[in-house]
Amino acid sequence: MRVVVADDQPIICAGFAALLDAQPGLDVVGTAGDGAELLALVAAEQPDVALVDVRMPVMDGIEATRLIAARHPTRVLILTTFDLDEYVFDALRAGASGFLLKDVTGPRLVEAVRMVGEGSMLLGPGVTRRLVEDFGVRREPTVDPLMSRGLTAREREILYLLGRGWSNAEIAESLVLAVETVKSHVAEVLRKLALRDRVQVVVWCYENGLAQPGP
Repeated sequence: MRVVVADDQPIICAGFAALLDAQPGLDVVGTAGDGAELLALVAAEQPDVALVDVRMPVMDGIEATRLIAARHPTRVLILTTFDLDEYVFDALRAGASGFLLKDVTGPRLVEAVRMVGEGSMLLGPGVTRRLVEDFGVRREPTVDPLMSRGLTAREREILYLLGRGWSNAEIAESLVLAVETVKSHVAEVLRKLALRDRVQVVVWCYENGLAQPGP
């Protein structure tokens, strides 16, 4: 899994990069000190995951995430010292796949990078509830929101698990499918529901009564 790290503090950037590069199966292919450098790095290296700080000069991490999501398949994990709702929501609107604070432990950071790279959405229950409240447009109940969109029985199964934040690997294990088969089904679910990513899948599931906030 190819990874890039972007942070305007050289010591922190180097530390994160060294930690991740030392892990089996992770290869840090570059670092950046601002959002503009990050965009150029992603375009050149096409990494699987970009670990991105929010507050950076020239271009902040939110705007860089928005441009990466629009132009590249790279998944973005936001890492910041600030636990503010506006950062969480702005990052997710921009297309980020996860959000962590910099006080995260080393093992948890490595796990998060792997999860995001494998297709999971990294959000805590509290963040998910606030996300739904912020994004959710309350709709009248529909008789069958899935059948009307043409989802097959298998795609409906996968939709429920996507709404719970499961990774492709977890879905594959649960349903006894190949990961590549799950990826194909996920792509069809997104296409049929006209959704951009897994964050929007979670919101769609809440809006349509297919999921409820956890404790």
